[in-house]
Amino acid sequence: MEKQAANTKMIAKLMMKLLPIQILLSAVTAVNGIVSSFYASNFISVDSMSAIGLYGPINMLITAINMTMVGGSVILCGKYMGQNQQEKMRNVFSLSLVISAIIGIVFTVLFVIFGAFDLTGFLAKDPVLRPLFNQYLLGMSIGVFPLVVGNQLQAFLSMENKGNRTLVAIGVYIFLNIVLNFLFVLVLKMEIFGLALASSIGLWAFFLVQAPYFFSKKSHLRFSMKGLAWKESGAILRIGFPAASARVYETIRGLIVNALLLAYVGSVALSAFAAVDSLLRIFWAIPFGMQAVSRMLMSVSVGEEDRRTLADIMRVMFTRYVPLMCAVSALLIIFAVPLTRIFYRDPADPVYMMTVWGLRLIPVCMPLSTIAIHFINYGQASGKDVLVNILSLFDGAVFVAGFTALLIPALKMNSVYIANILNGVGCILICVIYALIRKKHFPRSMDDLMVIPDDFGVTDDERMDLSIKSIEDVVTISQRVQAFCEEKGIDAHRSYLAGLAMEEMAGNIVDHGFTKDKKKHSVDVRVVHKDNDLILRLKDDCVPFDPRERQKIADPDDVTKNIGLRMIFKMAEDIQYQNILGLNVLTIKV
Repeated sequence: MEKQAANTKMIAKLMMKLLPIQILLSAVTAVNGIVSSFYASNFISVDSMSAIGLYGPINMLITAINMTMVGGSVILCGKYMGQNQQEKMRNVFSLSLVISAIIGIVFTVLFVIFGAFDLTGFLAKDPVLRPLFNQYLLGMSIGVFPLVVGNQLQAFLSMENKGNRTLVAIGVYIFLNIVLNFLFVLVLKMEIFGLALASSIGLWAFFLVQAPYFFSKKSHLRFSMKGLAWKESGAILRIGFPAASARVYETIRGLIVNALLLAYVGSVALSAFAAVDSLLRIFWAIPFGMQAVSRMLMSVSVGEEDRRTLADIMRVMFTRYVPLMCAVSALLIIFAVPLTRIFYRDPADPVYMMTVWGLRLIPVCMPLSTIAIHFINYGQASGKDVLVNILSLFDGAVFVAGFTALLIPALKMNSVYIANILNGVGCILICVIYALIRKKHFPRSMDDLMVIPDDFGVTDDERMDLSIKSIEDVVTISQRVQAFCEEKGIDAHRSYLAGLAMEEMAGNIVDHGFTKDKKKHSVDVRVVHKDNDLILRLKDDCVPFDPRERQKIADPDDVTKNIGLRMIFKMAEDIQYQNILGLNVLTIKV
């Protein structure tokens, strides 16, 4: 139990540390939405807000494609990280960017054609809304390419632990978006086309700030067109599509819900829903940031076949992430009225109370959705395609569209909001029922709820986990590792070498890593015995340090320098180093 608690605490610390930057990354497009909605509702017209609402399903489709590419490539890269397959990891990165660029170009051409030649009648039948929608589509066409490719870059910068570069890109984007909206809408009177153009130019800046890093020597994931293994594109799409298919379903759902609202409530309902959606996208960035953190960690854990960490990620989601989302939801409900006044000021206007009720009801589903998207993440990473496809279908379309259709004759606008809450409840029930069917009993543990296969990873008897917090802990590690190896029937020579290697490497981290700053650090040590292989892994949160580089630059004529490292590299069968999400991970096979 103590080992379990220590591992959970370390995972919780890492997940909370990575969360803020991921929230900010997820909020980029949401910022655009709220700025555009503010200018549209206050300085253009309510009809322009309705036109932005009509763009919602298209935005969902682009989001679905982004999720397919980001989810598939990040999960695949994470698995290759866990397996120490560097070349495959770099190939997936380059291939993902090439495919995303092609997709961005295709969407740009389609937007220009549909907007310029008034081919949007199937989406905007209203003769007043369609010209506004066409102008908005033309403006947005300029920003599709940097949006699709830029989302890829921000995900990979997170894997490189270079989130600060993306923070700069976000700052530049927000600044340009606000300034250009003021210039285009208020000064130049470009109206709804100006709204879209401001966003598009901001997205180009967002993309251009991030891209140069991947052409530098500092990046582990340097972009290269040489030797692309296109066969990996199938794996990217296969892994990424099941979860992203929810956004495809959301596109269908959006079309159905828009049609129901227009039929039962009127165009004012689209204006209210667009205002609620644009504001809440800022706060949806929190669960989406949580999703991004968990997706990266889960994919690495699956690659390492780390059963305990995989379950701990889900435990932290329930104990840290869900309570945090409950607090955020409560604040949104409390401040629903002042938030509504950002867009609409007249309480007598029907759109005012429609928006207030949206901000009171929709937040209730946020903690529920946090749980659902984590199970989708886990299903993606672990190959549970049945669970992911069922959740994607019901979460994306069936529950919301179905409950809205049932409730809208009686509840009108509020039917959409209540349907979203019922959707969250339904998705959690699907996860429980799936576990019940697979395990043939009600889930009694996190392993049961996640339906982790019995043969996944190694049993606790075949592994030893230790935590090193000081040099005193290093002194005893050699004996403990050696004793563990001998208990597993490993010969005395290999057992001795394993203990020696672990003591040398752990001591090196404590001596050099712990003293680089004033922060508290620890080294997570793991010894795994599987199929007669003996694998030693050290993971720490100190400054990046690759012992292979230290060994390479050692003076070959001075055998007294780095003697410990020389000895370990000579006796080990294989040594691999990676910096994963800001953690040094050293794997030694003896």
